[in-house]
Amino acid sequence: MAVFRYAWRNLWRNKRRTGITLAAVTLNTAILIISYSLMDGIIKHTIDSVTNMVTGEAQIHAESYRGDRSFYKSISNPEKILKIAELHQIGASPRSYGYGLASVGTKSAGALFWGVDPAAEKDVFDLAVNIQDGYFLNNSSSGGIVLGKKLARSLHASVGSEIIVVVQAADGSLGNELYNVRGILKSVGENIDRSAAILHQEDFSELFVSGGRIHEIAMNSKGEMALEEMTAVFNSGISNLEIKNWKELLPAISEMVNVFDVVIWMFGAVFFMAAGLGVMNTMLMATYERMREFGILKAIGTSPLRIVGNMTAEAFLLTIAASVLGMCIGIAGSYFFQEVGIDTSIFAGSFSFSGIAFDPVWRAVISLKVIILPVVTMCITCAAASLYPAIIAARLDPVRAIHHV
Repeated sequence: MAVFRYAWRNLWRNKRRTGITLAAVTLNTAILIISYSLMDGIIKHTIDSVTNMVTGEAQIHAESYRGDRSFYKSISNPEKILKIAELHQIGASPRSYGYGLASVGTKSAGALFWGVDPAAEKDVFDLAVNIQDGYFLNNSSSGGIVLGKKLARSLHASVGSEIIVVVQAADGSLGNELYNVRGILKSVGENIDRSAAILHQEDFSELFVSGGRIHEIAMNSKGEMALEEMTAVFNSGISNLEIKNWKELLPAISEMVNVFDVVIWMFGAVFFMAAGLGVMNTMLMATYERMREFGILKAIGTSPLRIVGNMTAEAFLLTIAASVLGMCIGIAGSYFFQEVGIDTSIFAGSFSFSGIAFDPVWRAVISLKVIILPVVTMCITCAAASLYPAIIAARLDPVRAIHHV
């Protein structure tokens, strides 16, 4: 403890220099914590937008279905898959898809009709609460339909409008029906906004004479199960089906998340280097100012290792004090951005990538990792940076150091 007491006293021999270095390391630590929490927020928000809205953490389709989306390539035994999902406490939502024509008055547009289980969608995904006008479908068949935002605009449709649907049914007949627009979605993604027309599974089956065909089962554990574990569960229980996790379904977004990870480390490296150089400069200046002192210490028998230890202790104490201050400021800043966020819509409006729409409010995420990692790394970096001036002091020639002016 005496070493640290002397080290703390020595630091404040030159209050201005120590204060400037303390402020610089404090600022670097705070900026890193806030930046890491914001970048973690981007990554978490990106993954949540992908997995919780529509796509899910994984999807199951019939083999080659995703290549041509043929109406006749359906999952052969969806009940078995849903039972496996329930057994492992994985949320699962079955969906059916078919193309057709939707008309409101004199306006017509092609649409991709979804047959969904409203109860499963509400339980597993956020699509059911992403409603701009009106409401999502009832749990029981009611002749309602929910439209994508841009599709509703193209049809000049609003909540309560009557929409005529014409499709090619599975038996070769012409399916047609009249539905009431129950709700209009907020922006979800380009494809869904432009073409999605969502029906109750029973209404879809009746319209397309589909015989209960299921083309997709989307699964979401909401982070409770690793992607590899989830795919392994279903790969061991099913055959002749294709299971893909969200990274395989949306490789562009997966690459974007990986890029964010690299950016975090590159950004951190710059600040760690700046803080390390600042501490090194402080210790170098202290070394030359205390040249005679080090010469006397060596002359009376102080070992080089003891001098290195003393100077490293000074740097360590300086960094610890700065890191604690920086951590307090960084946590406060991160909490502010977690609660309030940064509204990016004022700069770029709504944002979508790879067909997925993202919330324009950028929020930080506070976690133990984004607090501890910058602090520990800063301490190690600054302590390492102090070794060079400490070694210079330890290798001084006592006679020349004592006569140094």
